[in-house]
Amino acid sequence: MPDPAAERDAAEAESAFSHPVVAPDTTVAYGAHPDQVVDFYSPRSGRAGAPLVVVLHGGAWRAEYDRQHTTPFVDFLARRGFAVANVEYRRGSGLPGQGGAGPVAGRWPETFDDVAAAMDLMPGLVREAIPGADSRRIVVTGHSAGGHLALWAAARHELPADSPWHLPAAPALRGVVALAPIADFTVARELGVCTGAVDQLVGGSERFDERRPYADPAALLPTGIATVIVQGRTDIVVPQAVAEAYTDAAAKAGETVGLTLLEDVGHFPLIDPSADACAVVAEEIEQLAY
Repeated sequence: MPDPAAERDAAEAESAFSHPVVAPDTTVAYGAHPDQVVDFYSPRSGRAGAPLVVVLHGGAWRAEYDRQHTTPFVDFLARRGFAVANVEYRRGSGLPGQGGAGPVAGRWPETFDDVAAAMDLMPGLVREAIPGADSRRIVVTGHSAGGHLALWAAARHELPADSPWHLPAAPALRGVVALAPIADFTVARELGVCTGAVDQLVGGSERFDERRPYADPAALLPTGIATVIVQGRTDIVVPQAVAEAYTDAAAKAGETVGLTLLEDVGHFPLIDPSADACAVVAEEIEQLAY
């Protein structure tokens, strides 16, 4: 029998991926590798002093998904009056790992190296690319695996002191809006999110316990940075339980994380500019930016 949840997810994905790629206004490198680039989109209103939204794309940290699929969402934010930075970063192999059935998720440590470098350099990059943007008002957002990276980028001051990505103080961010993020590695593993992607990201299941304190947002709380998660209740890709595990961990750490649950919404409408859910995301970003 057909699976209604799977059919709905497929239809939502088809809609989200149906929009044409939107070319950036300019692209700036933050490193020597071809994937170490940021695409910048100026606010379509032409407004000076626009806040900057940094977007970290999803795709289970796998090579087959790059920043191109989020460009309609990025353009949607630019049309709402934001300056937008669409970050690329190194992802896993496009080929199956040894004994694996599909592409490998993530590269350790390169995926984290790249996000850390891009975020550290972002104020200078945006001054070069969009001189009129306000680099003092930065909101980070990301979808799915990119939501994980957004939460992680805001929590680097909570990393162990021996981490190469550790910051001595909290990053200067207005906030984080994480969209259906892979926010709690333990629960994501239990639920088999993205077919073993979490274990692959950290270099294999045998490295999970060792590397989780350096990679799992749920282990890096409290952050002291305003954080909101937007989650569809019918998401079967990254289920609601993952977001709830993160907000529960935050509460136990003494921090309140907002959780906006959207009825009859799955994984992909959050980045689909033709979906009502995408407007909700923009509103959450606006509340933190202004």
